Amino acid sequence: MTAFTRALHRKPVRRAAAVGVVTAGALFLSACGDNGDDMSGMDHGSSNSSASASASAEAGSTDFNDADVTFAQMMIPHHEQALEMAKLADGRASDSEVKDIAAKIEQAQDPEIKTMQGWLKSWNKPTAAESGHGMDHGSGDGMMSDADMEHLKGMKGAEFDKMFADMMIEHHNGAISMAKDEQKNGKNADAVKMAGDIVEGQSAEVKQLQSILDRL
Repeated sequence: MTAFTRALHRKPVRRAAAVGVVTAGALFLSACGDNGDDMSGMDHGSSNSSASASASAEAGSTDFNDADVTFAQMMIPHHEQALEMAKLADGRASDSEVKDIAAKIEQAQDPEIKTMQGWLKSWNKPTAAESGHGMDHGSGDGMMSDADMEHLKGMKGAEFDKMFADMMIEHHNGAISMAKDEQKNGKNADAVKMAGDIVEGQSAEVKQLQSILDRL
């Protein structure tokens, strides 16, 4: 075969190779385009999943029943009276443990009041219980009467310490009973958790208060 003939045979091969390269490049670009679309679709799917998760979390935080509402409505004034009693210790209490417990009550219960008020607002429920469903001294809820509170205000030193410890034990036991009802019947996870914290924290304080009474 002459050199001219060999040259004629090479040209189609080169053209074919060139066509193959162009075709492969087109396929590569097409594939990249498809992958881009797929990735875009994946991003949208991830965004949708995040939105769904957020919606579910929001729905869960507003999940409640009548027991949750009653717990918050009743525990708010109960905590408020405990705070009133704790503040009386300033300038009246002489026992260091009594002063310490009074400070702990203020630190724990004031934030809980604000939290429960926030729940009721988000549930579109009033922060006060309906008339006729309030708490009265002697009903087992541990609430003190106005006369009890006035008597405590008139005490000072060891007399105040003894009366404070005695009254707070009764008050705490009322809160513990209410919290246990919420643990049993409540639906809202945050409210049930707070009830558990109240049972645990105030049960420990009852034991401490009783030990104070035993040594005074």
